[in-house]
Amino acid sequence: METGGIHKVLTEHVKRILPDAHIVLTSLPQTPSIGLYLLSEDYPRGRLSAEQANQIMAEPPYWSFCWASGQVLARWILRHKEIVAGKTVLDFGAGSGVIAIAAAQAGARRVVALDIDPWAREAVRINADINGVDVRVSDDFEEAASLGMDVLFAADVLYDRDNFPFLNRFPHVACRVYVADSRVRDLSVPPYRKIDQGTAISWPDLDEPAEFRQVSIYQAEGLPKLP
Repeated sequence: METGGIHKVLTEHVKRILPDAHIVLTSLPQTPSIGLYLLSEDYPRGRLSAEQANQIMAEPPYWSFCWASGQVLARWILRHKEIVAGKTVLDFGAGSGVIAIAAAQAGARRVVALDIDPWAREAVRINADINGVDVRVSDDFEEAASLGMDVLFAADVLYDRDNFPFLNRFPHVACRVYVADSRVRDLSVPPYRKIDQGTAISWPDLDEPAEFRQVSIYQAEGLPKLP
């Protein structure tokens, strides 16, 4: 699948931050039907220069990792295809696009992957193409919300406290909401309730503490969809 250099644009971008890094097509152990272009396992892990550290802080290439919550939720979607089959789906904070791709593989009628990072949106386009699924990308939450979503997914977005207010907005833009996170220990406050859990290692491995490999999945019922 790597012939033709489809991933070169992503590698060239990452090399601006980590000169010895490479983006490679990666098969995820928990969702073997999904391949993603991610940072290679042997990515540079030594001490970063001040310039590199500043670049990473300014443009974190989070789309080049498949985080634990994304893997757990993608596997859950593929095991519960009836949740998205024939539905319109929004993947909030899409990153690599693993959730959007899983929803498309599970039979969603329309999938929108939302991310404010232009490189994440490019990664989603490339990853969707390599998996042979149709995913629309967007950077505008209001526009995506106006499309009338049946299901909204959000995985690994609560590391940023600025995203917490979206938890109150999600049920107003989708009939059903699913949030997966490894850093929030208890989101079981109305309208959210814990429905499942799983374990995964972010890929490539960041050597995160074991507690960040434990992922909880929460569900909230949204407003009824207007006819």
